[in-house]
Amino acid sequence: MAISKTYNPKEVEEKWYTNWQQKGFFRSKPNSRKEPYTVVIPPPNVTGVLHMGHMLNNTIQDILVRRARMQGKEACWVPGTDHASIATEARVVAMLKEKGISKKDIGREEFLKYAWEWKEKYGGIILEQLKKLGASCDWDRTRFTMEPEMSSAVIQVFVDLFRKGHIYRGVRMVNWDPQGKTALSDEEVIYKQVNSKLYYINYQIAGEDENYITIATTRPETILGDTAICINPNDTRYQHLKGKQALVPLVNRPIPIIFDEYVDMEFGTGCLKVTPAHDLNDYELGVKHNLPVIDILNDDGTLNSNAQLYVGEDRFVVRKKIAKELEEKGRLVNTKDLTNNVGFSERTDAVIEPKLSMQWFLRMEQLRDPALNVVMDDTIRLHPPKFKNMYRSWMENIRDWCISRQLWWGQRIPAYYLPNGSYVVALNAEDALAQAKEKTGNADLTLSDLRQDEDVLDTWFSSWLWPISVFDGFKDPDNADIQYYYPTNDLVTAPEILFFWVARMIMAGLEYRKEVPFRNVYLTGIVRDKLGRKMSKSLGNSPDALGLIDQYGADGVRTGMLFSSPAGNDLLFDEKLCEQGRNFSNKIWNAYRLIKGWQVDENIPNPNELAINWFAARFNVAFEQIEDHFSKFRISDALMAVYKLVWDDFCSSYLEMIKPAYQSPIDKATLDTTLNYLENLLKLLHPFMPFITEEIWQDIKERGDKDYLIVAPWPMAGTADSILLERMDKAQDIIAGIRNVRNSKNIPQTKALNLAIKSQEQALLAPFEPLIQKLANLTEISYVNEGPEGSLNFVIGGNEFFIPMEGAVDPEVERERLQKELEYTKGFLASVDKKLSNERFVNGAPPVVLEKEWQKKADAEAKIKALEQSLAAIG
Repeated sequence: MAISKTYNPKEVEEKWYTNWQQKGFFRSKPNSRKEPYTVVIPPPNVTGVLHMGHMLNNTIQDILVRRARMQGKEACWVPGTDHASIATEARVVAMLKEKGISKKDIGREEFLKYAWEWKEKYGGIILEQLKKLGASCDWDRTRFTMEPEMSSAVIQVFVDLFRKGHIYRGVRMVNWDPQGKTALSDEEVIYKQVNSKLYYINYQIAGEDENYITIATTRPETILGDTAICINPNDTRYQHLKGKQALVPLVNRPIPIIFDEYVDMEFGTGCLKVTPAHDLNDYELGVKHNLPVIDILNDDGTLNSNAQLYVGEDRFVVRKKIAKELEEKGRLVNTKDLTNNVGFSERTDAVIEPKLSMQWFLRMEQLRDPALNVVMDDTIRLHPPKFKNMYRSWMENIRDWCISRQLWWGQRIPAYYLPNGSYVVALNAEDALAQAKEKTGNADLTLSDLRQDEDVLDTWFSSWLWPISVFDGFKDPDNADIQYYYPTNDLVTAPEILFFWVARMIMAGLEYRKEVPFRNVYLTGIVRDKLGRKMSKSLGNSPDALGLIDQYGADGVRTGMLFSSPAGNDLLFDEKLCEQGRNFSNKIWNAYRLIKGWQVDENIPNPNELAINWFAARFNVAFEQIEDHFSKFRISDALMAVYKLVWDDFCSSYLEMIKPAYQSPIDKATLDTTLNYLENLLKLLHPFMPFITEEIWQDIKERGDKDYLIVAPWPMAGTADSILLERMDKAQDIIAGIRNVRNSKNIPQTKALNLAIKSQEQALLAPFEPLIQKLANLTEISYVNEGPEGSLNFVIGGNEFFIPMEGAVDPEVERERLQKELEYTKGFLASVDKKLSNERFVNGAPPVVLEKEWQKKADAEAKIKALEQSLAAIG
C-alpha cells in the first residue's frame, strides 16, 4: 500500500491498540514451556487522572513488558486500582454536600452505596487513559483493592496477625489529619519548611507576683493544654525553681516545674512547656513524670471545652487571638521569625496534629528484619542502589504501624465489641459470636449484642498484599496463577513510597509466601518542570497528559519523557522533549518513505557490501550496549543508544552510503538487506515506540495473522568486526574534513572536488575510496608525496589530505566574500579599540573583563591578517 507523506499518530494509535487487544496479545496464562515475566502495576487511586508521574512510571513498565514479550517470555502485566480511603471518602462527602446531604445523617450503609456508585462512575478513568499511552496490560486481570476477594484477603491477614500477637489496640500518640478526621501513618506525613514565629511567653511562678519564667513555642494555642514546664537539671539559671509551680497564662492553672535532661538548654530560653496530649515527645515526658493529659482539640482541629477558652474556634484562628490576648495582658515578651519543618497530610494537605487516640497498631519488629536482610544482601535489588542506605536507615528506625482509619470507605476492622467492653477478632460476625459465647460463657448472646469496630483499615494494609492478592494467593494459596507468576520480576515505582508500600510488600511476601514478592525495584524520579519545581495544580506547571499525547503522539511523549529520565533522579520535563520525540518519529517515517521510494533492478550487482558489513557490525556493538543498559535498568540510556543507532548510524550514515543516484535504481540484495536491518531496528524501537513501529512493520510486506511486531522475536546478539568499524570511523572523519573545507570556502556539495592523500596507509584506505568519493562528491582520489600548490589541507590520524582549490572556487565570488568578511572584522576591531581607549571603562572594568577585550582585539587582528593574505593570494 502507498505510504502517506507524513506520519499521523491519531490514525495509527487507536487502530493498532484495538488490534493488539482483539488478537489477545496482552492476555497471559500460565505456560510451562515459557519463562514467566510478571509485573504488577502500582495501583493508582480510583480518584486519579493521568498525570506526568503516571506517564513516566507506566511507560517504563510497558517498555519492560513489551521487551520481555518479544524475548519469548510469558509476559503478564496486572493492572488495577486502589480504593484510596481518605481521598475517595473526601470526594464522596464533597459530592453529597453539594446535594445537601450529610454523611452522618444518612448513616454508613447508605453512604457506602453512594461511594460505590461514585467508584463505578469515575474509578476506571485512569486505566482507560493508560490505554492511550499504549500500556499493554492484561486488562482481563484488572483488580480493585476493595473487590470481595481482595477484601477477604485483607481481613484474613488482619485476623492471622492478631492471633500471632502482632496486632494490638491501644491509646497512642498518632498523626491526626483534622480535615480527613483520621489518623495517618508516619509515612503519610509530608514535612515542609514553612515560615513560622517563635513566641516568647511569661509564666508566673505560683505565689510570686513579680517572678516569671519564659518559654518559647511555635504553637501558643497549645498552652491551654500544658501540664508542666520542664528544665534541664544541669541548667544553673533555673536551680532556684526546683519544687515550685508555674501558672498557665490566661487560665491560671498551676502546673509543676520538672527537671529532665531531654531539654535542650540552647534552644529558646531553655525552658520547655509540656503538652502531653499534643506532642509526641511531650507525651513520653508525661509518661515518665506521671503528668496528666489534657486534650484541648476536637477531631476537626477546633478547641474543645478542656481548653476553657476559645471553645469551638479553629486552632489557627486561636493562635492569632491568643497571641494578641497574651500581648494585651503583658505575657507575650517577644516574637521571632523562624523557619521550621511542619507535617502536612499527604492526602488532604492539612497541617497534622499529634493526637492521643485509641487506634489499632501492627508491631513491625518481627516483620522488619527479614525484609531488611533481603535488600541488604541483594536478593531484591534496588535500582539505583543508592537507595539501599535510605532503606536500611528507615527499617532500622521503624515504628509500629497505625493501621486504623476513622473512615467508612475501606475494609472494616474485624473486631467485635461485647456488652462488657471486651472484644474478639474474627473473620466474620458468625465466628465472632461463637468466640464471644466461649469467652463469656454466655450461650444466650446474639449478633445484636455485638458491635463491630467503626474504623476501617489503612489503604496500604490492602495494597501491601497486592503481588499475592492479585493472583488470589490468599483465597487459594496453591492455584496455578500464584504458583506460576509469583514472585513477580520487576517493580517500577516512585522513591517516596519505597517504605510504606515497597518495604511492606516485602514483609507480606516473606510472611505469607516465604518468598520475596519481586526481584528488582526500579525507582523513578519525580517529574519536575524545567525550573526544577515539582509539578502541581496550584503552580499550574503540570501539562495535560492526554493533551500532550494528542499533540505529539504517544510515541513522541513516551520517548520525550525518557530522553532525560535516569533511574532515581528527577526528570526536568520540558515540552520540547516531546517535540524531540515527535521529530524522532518523523525521522523514522521519512527514512522508511525513502527506502520504499527506491526502484529495484534485479540485474545490477551489489555495490554496497562495505556499507552493509559496516552497519551489521555497528548494530551488533549498539545491541550489546542496549542489552547492558537494560540489564542494569538504565532505561533512558538504552533509549539513547537506540536513538543514536537509528538516527546517526542508520538514517544519517548507512542510508547515505547505499542511496542510489538520483532517479537510478537500487540492487535487490542491498534493498532486501536494508529492509532486514530496518526490521531489526523496529524490534529494538518497539518497546519504546510501539505504534509507529507496528505501522511500519505491517507496511513492509504482507504478514500472517499472527505476524505482529508486538510478538516478533527480539534480535539476537552477533559479533562485530572491530577493525572494519575503526577504519570506517576514519573514512567518515575524512568525509567530514572535506565537508568542513567546503563550508569554510562556501563550496556547494554539488561541486565535484579532487582529493590528494599523503599517507603510508594506501592499502587500508583503498577499499573505502568509492564510499568517500560518493559521499564527499569527489572526481578522483590520488596519493602524493607532497601536497599540490594552492591546496587546503587537513590531518586525520597521521595522514594529510589536500584539496586543490584551482577551479574549486570562483575567484570573483571568493574575493567578494573575503572582502565582506574583512570589512566586518575591521569594524569589530574598531569597536573593541574604542572601548579599550575609554579610560573610564579601563579603570572601572574588572580584570577578567579587560582580559576578554584584549583577547578579542588580538583575535580580530589575527583574522584580518589571514583575510588580507587570502585576498592577496587570489590577486
